[in-house]
Amino acid sequence: MSRNKKLAIFGGLLLAFLVAAALLPVHAWMTAFIEWVRGAGWMGALGFGVIYILACVLMLPGSILTLGAGFVYGPVYGTLLVSPASVIGATLAFILARTVARESIAAKVADNQKFAAIDAAVGQQGFKIVALIRLSPIFPFNLLNYGLGLTRVSPSAFVGASFLGMLPGTFMYVYLGSMVTSVADLASGAPSDGGWAQTAMLWGGLAATVVVTIFITRVAQKALKQAMAEPAVV
Repeated sequence: MSRNKKLAIFGGLLLAFLVAAALLPVHAWMTAFIEWVRGAGWMGALGFGVIYILACVLMLPGSILTLGAGFVYGPVYGTLLVSPASVIGATLAFILARTVARESIAAKVADNQKFAAIDAAVGQQGFKIVALIRLSPIFPFNLLNYGLGLTRVSPSAFVGASFLGMLPGTFMYVYLGSMVTSVADLASGAPSDGGWAQTAMLWGGLAATVVVTIFITRVAQKALKQAMAEPAVV
């Protein structure tokens, strides 16, 4: 199969997942699933982990599941369940994007010296960039998993930085879920008042957004200067 055909299929599947998530009653299905998990013991915990991983790969909204983990298991055990599941799901999406689409995109921009320089710089600073992006609330989690797979960020940097960068937000949502008292309340959303933890996460996320924007801009500018200074290869 040609590179262009692989890229077209990959893009079509991602679009289909996004449309399905928007049109299908995914929220109701996940709420029903969480209600089942409550009485399923260790099988419920195992099933929860598997579904969470699949939700990451299929780009389904995972916030209800994260809240549900807090509701069912409490803030500590809920975080211990969601954190590895979210990293595994994100890594699978990252690997899928890199395997299917990275080669095609790299081939298309092979002659673009500026893009190649920036891509290389992002690969070198990958851990910092991924960690900062994960702390920022403005970057969509599911799209980011696939998007980072198209860069030169190493898998080890992606996994490590994703784990550390997502941990505060994961705990925040699990903590909010632990404040919910019924499945009906869970279906309506998180509690409106998360106290000091919610405030800290909000300001921390905004700060991370500013830092990552400045950092990426500087990395790109430095890479462009180096690319422009290097003589063209004839």
